[in-house]
Amino acid sequence: MKRLFTLKRLSIALLVVVLALVVGYFVSLTPPSEELAPNARVAAIIEEGGCMSCHSRDAEKPFYASFPVAGDMVMKDIEEGYRAYDIEPLVKALAEGEMPNPVDVAKVEKVIADGTMPQAKYYLVHWGSQSTDAKAEIVAAWAADYRAEYYADGLEGDRRGEPVRPIAESKDVIKAKADLGFKLFHDTRLSVDNTISCATCHNLSTGGVDNHRYSHGVEDQLGGVNAPTVYNSAYNFVQFWDGRAKTLAEQAAGPPLNPVEMASKSFDEIIAKLDADEAFKAEFVAVYPDGITEANLTNAIEEFERTLNTPNSRFDKWLRGDNEALTAEEVAGYELFKKYSCATCHVGANLGGESYELMGLRRHYFEARGETLTEEDNGRFKQTQDERDRHRFKVPGLRNVELTWPYYHDGTRATMEEAVADMARYQSDVDITDEEAATIVSFLRTLTGEHNGVKLSNPNEYGVTLDPDHDHHDH
Repeated sequence: MKRLFTLKRLSIALLVVVLALVVGYFVSLTPPSEELAPNARVAAIIEEGGCMSCHSRDAEKPFYASFPVAGDMVMKDIEEGYRAYDIEPLVKALAEGEMPNPVDVAKVEKVIADGTMPQAKYYLVHWGSQSTDAKAEIVAAWAADYRAEYYADGLEGDRRGEPVRPIAESKDVIKAKADLGFKLFHDTRLSVDNTISCATCHNLSTGGVDNHRYSHGVEDQLGGVNAPTVYNSAYNFVQFWDGRAKTLAEQAAGPPLNPVEMASKSFDEIIAKLDADEAFKAEFVAVYPDGITEANLTNAIEEFERTLNTPNSRFDKWLRGDNEALTAEEVAGYELFKKYSCATCHVGANLGGESYELMGLRRHYFEARGETLTEEDNGRFKQTQDERDRHRFKVPGLRNVELTWPYYHDGTRATMEEAVADMARYQSDVDITDEEAATIVSFLRTLTGEHNGVKLSNPNEYGVTLDPDHDHHDH
């Protein structure tokens, strides 16, 4: 009798524990209270999801991280999670009421909507941490409100929350400075032998690039990275692939003194040449009374480059409500672009230029490439010496991308179809079909915009890297 009584008590105790776990499970699935502010609700979802457990530099390790086998899996997940994405800046922005980075917003929105984060092996241990439809709706509404405020571009209806936004007309530009900047941009006197100008590598008539794998500097020297387009560069949060310039003016100061590009010894050398041109000097002093200085030269070039926005693409017209601007295939291409997570890095008005990202996030790009690694392949690591930044690059904008081949920092992809398929493979771990790649490319072609009211074009033959014998040397 005593034994039966004991078993009965144990059964009741076990039932209570199970009921408590079940109740706790369902309570933890309940979305954060509507009484919380939107930022606080999203912060709660991030905390419940355990995102900080893997996606932060100093991740808190769970108790089972010390267990055999399981511990090794946990440590691998933490290492890969932080390598892929650091969520700390977003958490800090939410806590302090600051504007988060649009890439952070897009990434969190995407993984919660897809239910891909947290992974099953996490939420099976941490009950209730998984994504739900209710959580996804909260994050999507928050993201839409954030974008309406952050971009202030007037998108309405279903497109109000799109991660990609229309390009704006250039504004608040000082015309006299921009006119000087245009002349300087095309002035070969910035180079040591008067042969190379900014426009040599950033040709405005060919999409703001030269269509070489590597650009040709003085004495036909080759640079080590593919020249990015100068169009819409004002949208980039930093300049150069490795982000070593914070502003367009700082970027403009680099190539004139680069020994491979323009190779001038100093700005004093450049200024002396320009000072000797009395007509140019008089024009310059009329705009900059303190005369020709490095700061004034780079400021003028920056002011000109701020005029290089390319609005009014067909995609921009569609975003603003013109449903006839795109074909069904092009809209389907945009949906695939979002489905395969392209729009978590290629966000905003320039579809990029808002963050640094790892080249080869899901599969090893550089091993597959097969070429000897160069210093330029280190990307952001060159500047920070932080191992996490090795092979991490500023994300390029995709505006006018049909004109700016070859692609990637190393110029190894001649066509958009190749680049799209490889991005899906190396960044999203998806082997897309040729048909899907072509559909995405049809969308990318709608991103070609206008400059000064004229749609951009490129007379060079698409997909052909000019001067291939030169452009495939190792560096």
